[in-house]
Amino acid sequence: MPRAKPAPGDPVPAETPPPAAAKPTPRAAKPRRARAMTLAEVRGFLQALAQANPAPQSELDYTDPYTLLVAVVLSAQATDASVNRATRTLFQEAATPDAMVRIGADGVARHIRSIGLWQGKARNVVALSQALLDQHGGAVPADREALEKLPGVGRKTANVVLNVAFGEATMAVDTHVFRLGNRTGIAPGATPRAVEDGLVRRVPRDLLRDAHHWLILHGRYVCKARRPECWRCVAATWCRYPDKTPAPTGKAGIPDPAPPADPSSPPELGSTG
Repeated sequence: MPRAKPAPGDPVPAETPPPAAAKPTPRAAKPRRARAMTLAEVRGFLQALAQANPAPQSELDYTDPYTLLVAVVLSAQATDASVNRATRTLFQEAATPDAMVRIGADGVARHIRSIGLWQGKARNVVALSQALLDQHGGAVPADREALEKLPGVGRKTANVVLNVAFGEATMAVDTHVFRLGNRTGIAPGATPRAVEDGLVRRVPRDLLRDAHHWLILHGRYVCKARRPECWRCVAATWCRYPDKTPAPTGKAGIPDPAPPADPSSPPELGSTG
């Protein structure tokens, strides 16, 4: 119904003001990008990690190339600690390709239900074991192309096996290495392959074989995803990360004691890859 016009002399009702526009929520500042390290800085960064941890090792439990291959396949989107708990009983029952095929996917699954994606991983472990028997005489091939043809084996897994089992100077890029490549400026890249290629190109040859261990362990225990512990980083002098985290302070305003600098010494913590 149309609104009646006011009679002459009647007060004119005030118009309802439009609702105030909501204030835009301020956006969180984006982390600043680190500039790429110089080659001298790359060497200094890695030498500092090497001095703190001169003999880095994989934290996966294995006894030979086959059990290493299985452990790395199981470690996708799972922590090394959870994989070690699963393989402790799995390898007691089946530590060879022949034994793994005999227990089958259901037998593997009994041991690995506690880790992520266990159904697919159980099938892949049995399938790759059968492929090793059919195509390689039960031995793990020391060849990238052959490794990447095995079920459940991608480039990162092949790089780990080639490096750890066969001593090749490969660079396995997991979530930690990818983060460090970009955060520190050691090898910025938009994809894992770009970071891998950058690291292989920029890391000195005499440091390349152990470099992926140093970077993985440093990312796992010090240069963490949510809050890097820059105050205890032995390589901070060479790191190009512009927003370094200050040391936390206790109640009296005194910095808390720094944990051990050796990235392999803290208690087991999980990570992917």
